Amino acid sequence: MTSLLPALRGASGRTDSPEAVRFGEHVLTYAQLAEASDALATRIAGAGRVAVWATSTPETVVAVVAALRAGVPAVPLNPKTGERELAHIVADSAPSAVLAGAADVLPPALGGLDRLDVATAAPVRAAGAVLPPEPSGESPALVVYTSGTTGPPKGAVLPRRAIAASLDALEDAWSWTGEDVLVHALPLFHVHGLILGILGPLRRGGSVRHLGRFSVEGVARELLSGGTMLFGVPTMYHRLAGALTGADGPGNLAKALAGARLLVSGSAALPVHDHERIAAATGRTVVERYGMTETLMNTGVRADGEPRAGTVGPPLSGVELRLVEEDGTVLGDTATIGEIQVRGPNLFTGYLNRPDATAAAFTEDGFFRTGDMATLDPDGYVRIVGRKATDLIKSGGYKIGAGEIENALLEHPGVREAAVTGEPDADLGERIVAWVVPEDPASPPGEQELAAHVADLLAPHKRPRVVHHLDALPRNELGKIMKRSLGG
Repeated sequence: MTSLLPALRGASGRTDSPEAVRFGEHVLTYAQLAEASDALATRIAGAGRVAVWATSTPETVVAVVAALRAGVPAVPLNPKTGERELAHIVADSAPSAVLAGAADVLPPALGGLDRLDVATAAPVRAAGAVLPPEPSGESPALVVYTSGTTGPPKGAVLPRRAIAASLDALEDAWSWTGEDVLVHALPLFHVHGLILGILGPLRRGGSVRHLGRFSVEGVARELLSGGTMLFGVPTMYHRLAGALTGADGPGNLAKALAGARLLVSGSAALPVHDHERIAAATGRTVVERYGMTETLMNTGVRADGEPRAGTVGPPLSGVELRLVEEDGTVLGDTATIGEIQVRGPNLFTGYLNRPDATAAAFTEDGFFRTGDMATLDPDGYVRIVGRKATDLIKSGGYKIGAGEIENALLEHPGVREAAVTGEPDADLGERIVAWVVPEDPASPPGEQELAAHVADLLAPHKRPRVVHHLDALPRNELGKIMKRSLGG
């Protein structure tokens, strides 16, 4: 295949290249990024896989770009992941080294790996140090771990052709060019922030300004100073909508959002109310798209299309999408709810070390079973209505499996039984709710205690926000917990 990041080819050694990435005051031009990543790429060339301690910093960008240029699969690690989950990911992916910023303090779970410190300033690589040729499109580029409804996270193997196909489809849908300046504050250990938010601009030859941490003020500042696109999750847009309609008035924020070429929301559904508040204050509408770790991007509202609140647009170029009944019958009636199945060059190649899960994820004719339920408008716009199962919670832009939280709760000595559901939250999209039967009803573990317990074992965003204490969990005759009776 052609180069995944063509703007970096031949950039090394130049001094006049445009800005590639900016994190606050730290700017890397294309030439500087090429030099730093090439220097690291020559050190890791030939490695099986490398882990990347994926902080929201320029070092993460250099590390991932270096791995791509070396043809070495990268495994982005969430720095907030709990020790047990992190240990599972390391054991499952078996990286030969971990790439991290020099100042990063790594947890014990990474202690057995060789550590390579990432520099963002590096000399032009020595004469004769040649990078490997561009790998084939089927070569793995990233292994991104995603939580299922049960069991530990699975590593989705993303080939280079899937990344190229999704980014090129978005180029077509959004008229995305090298002139665009993308603003976002998404974490760099998952698809939205890393592939769309970093590799997207770099593939186009454009630039990205990362805020480090989301803030209303940061969004306004960067959009007013040249930003043309904003990527965010519903929680961010909810906070922007609140600032626009707050007591202080919209001020510069309304001007900033109105001046952006494209406002994009993803990772969960954006409530219609927030769509309406932003449109009323700015005259601009937020467009949505739909993707998954395993499929990258499936649908998206086009820049020149109708921004229809409550929909995620039509299928992107190259993506086949269909709705099916429980028995696998393909639906012809677009008003009927069915499971979304997709096929195309955007799909992953499988789950690492899990041929059973990989086989179960695909139909015989090569469609991926997403588990998402939807209807189709007559013109092909997709309206997602929920999960096929009740055990996947979308909170603050994260997809969270209830099963692993339940298992963590059950390890607390004060918990006899536990169930986890999601309930609507105006800020997070959904908040995690724990339903607990305590060992000692007279002294049940408190909400903060259980939240801290889960955060220590898994990750902070997986902690329950609400805890209900019950005498018993509702179960059917087979002993299965009836979550719908709990409000899940």
